[in-house]
Amino acid sequence: MMQHSGSRREFLTGIAGCGVLAEGLIARAAPASATGIPQRMLGRTGVRVSILGLGGWHFAAGKDENEAIRLVHAAMDEGVNFFDNSWDYHGGRSEEWMGKALAMDGRRQRAFLMTKNCERDYQGSMKNLEDSLRRLRTDYIDLWQFHEIVYDNDPDWVFEKGGIRAAIEARKQGKVRFIGFTGHKDPRIHLKMLSKPFDWDTAQMPVNPMDAWYRSFQREVIPVCLKKKVGVIGMKGLGGSYPQGIIVARAGLSVAECLRYAWSQPISVQVVGITNMQQLREVVELARDFRPMTRQEQQALLDRVREVAGDGRFELFKSTQAFDGGHHRRQHGFETRSPA
Repeated sequence: MMQHSGSRREFLTGIAGCGVLAEGLIARAAPASATGIPQRMLGRTGVRVSILGLGGWHFAAGKDENEAIRLVHAAMDEGVNFFDNSWDYHGGRSEEWMGKALAMDGRRQRAFLMTKNCERDYQGSMKNLEDSLRRLRTDYIDLWQFHEIVYDNDPDWVFEKGGIRAAIEARKQGKVRFIGFTGHKDPRIHLKMLSKPFDWDTAQMPVNPMDAWYRSFQREVIPVCLKKKVGVIGMKGLGGSYPQGIIVARAGLSVAECLRYAWSQPISVQVVGITNMQQLREVVELARDFRPMTRQEQQALLDRVREVAGDGRFELFKSTQAFDGGHHRRQHGFETRSPA
């Protein structure tokens, strides 16, 4: 898919996202004074989530289980209530550590817990679910998302192989409250998923200043989500790990600029990969101090990056397999360096 042309004014109007719907989502955020961190409604779910979500891969990237548990507890104490995870993260360690953290002191009841299903078929999906429930020490998942819908035939597989049937059954059984999907590759694939005969609760996608000019989820997917009342979950706000993602390290943007930009879009939550307490304190402070960018501020930021953003050099997860999870590459018969 080619990057989009057109005037900057037309583009900014587009990514502002269906006008009143987009502005209403941001305007209805609960103030930080009430929750510690601003909250927004997650699509049609009726649930408010913190605009900052704790990334499930990064918090468990170290070898110290106790430190990872302290990080989850500290995030919750600071006002984070959205917790990201996936069946395949660190071979299940991420779910196990998060489950242990949330099982303490009744914290599970205060958390909005999301994890991801890595399979496309019925049996595999049900096995993923049972594994996740056991590891997370819970009898229900708040949000279960089909992970890495990044290949063109993934949407068809989810429906033809029975994955969606498993999700619907799990919801009827009370094991799953809401159902969504994730992906980082191409807006076309997200739009194909959104066009399927199912009312998705959420969709997760890259949200950062570079996305504005290259295979833009903001331009093409977010407006559709808003019209369908699908909650938008942002990711890859820095183009990689906090605080030295490629967008920050090589494009000359700051962490504060990238996250403020992401939160100024009509999303419900931005998932950030945090690995230690210092990073958590820094990001929580940014979330608490958040003030939406004006149209003029967004325009100025987009103008700064337009020339280097348009060829996708800072978003290789959209154009290569290098960032695709090992489990999903094997699923499609592609070579992989090592298990995800």
